[in-house]
Amino acid sequence: MDRENLFRDLAVETDSKILLVVLDGLGGLPGDDGKTELEAAWTPNMDELASHSALGLTHPISYGITPGSGPSHLALFGYDPLKHEIGRGVLENLGLEVELKKGDLAVRGNFCTVKERNGRLVVLDRRAGRIPTEKNIELCKKLQEAIGKIGDNVEALFTPGMEHRFALRLRGEGLEGCLEDTDPQHEGLEPFLPRATCLQGEKTVAVVEELLSMVRKLLKNEEKANFVLLRGFSMVPNIPSMEELFKLRPAAVATYPMYRGLARLVGMDLLPVEGMELEREVETLERHWGNYTFFYFHVKKTDSYGEDGNFQAKVRVIEAFDGLLPQLLSLGPQVVAITGDHSTPSKLRGHSWHPNPFLLFSPYVRREAQQVFSERACARGILGQFPAMEALPLMMAHALKLKKLGA
Repeated sequence: MDRENLFRDLAVETDSKILLVVLDGLGGLPGDDGKTELEAAWTPNMDELASHSALGLTHPISYGITPGSGPSHLALFGYDPLKHEIGRGVLENLGLEVELKKGDLAVRGNFCTVKERNGRLVVLDRRAGRIPTEKNIELCKKLQEAIGKIGDNVEALFTPGMEHRFALRLRGEGLEGCLEDTDPQHEGLEPFLPRATCLQGEKTVAVVEELLSMVRKLLKNEEKANFVLLRGFSMVPNIPSMEELFKLRPAAVATYPMYRGLARLVGMDLLPVEGMELEREVETLERHWGNYTFFYFHVKKTDSYGEDGNFQAKVRVIEAFDGLLPQLLSLGPQVVAITGDHSTPSKLRGHSWHPNPFLLFSPYVRREAQQVFSERACARGILGQFPAMEALPLMMAHALKLKKLGA
């Protein structure tokens, strides 16, 4: 019996509630004073919860592997990230609530700034100066009106995201997701030409080349956003829902499109958040608490400031969440897990391979001797080090949602 069929057989539907809090990029490395961001933060509420919980460290993929946000979240949702590969374009489109059907090609796009030098385009700014979202909306409307179709049978749909980001859906016969990104990842370089990585992708290359030619003509007079870079060409994967596998009624409280897309992909309801502040996310959770048995609560800025190399700002986000934790606990979840999807140390300014601190609270845990929630405390924790995809089964067991295996 494989893993997924095992949970189909063992999972039972109950009214007990699980709250999974993902402080994106939570794990860190010691700064000048020898403390990580989590250790430097004043977190009396998480520390108090840790003294009534079990602690450990999770590996999103495997030892030494630095994960992207997609596979690391998928693992926390209980799926094998090596079995289910999800493209960034699919996540971006789903996060913006774009309908995707089998055969659709989903792409993630950036508006960018380019300049012609010696007859070639050079990328000056991969993010077009982080144009305002309002400008993004205006540009996507302009592109949509002019590029409704490519050739005879491929429809294009441009959906604005936040700042410079947008989602592109191509719908037509014979499209494939085996294309390399056109984003060179660094300023001062030419945008890459579309290139297929499989024989079946040549038709799609021709479609994307025509699309980029049309976009360049339409945007060439824009001051900043005068071209686009495309990434994450991908098709919709075949993945069972959390309700089907785990008999959960799941919902997501997240503000950024990619994370909403991840949640939607595994069958979570996307709860509306009125604003980007943590307080608004808490209000959303409170409004919908009675309707679901599993909640995914996402905090983005821990990761953003880690990628910026801003140690103190990441500390402040951790402290801000800690101040709101009593409100979450007052809702009475039977199980609470607090962790990161991956580590984003400010010292590295990016994702890393370091394991993630993990806290599991339930009436049925074996309590820790530790009195704090930190990387070092979690390294000494009862749960030890384990794959992140085993986190959801642990949560379910502690919520009494798994039957016994065998006689």
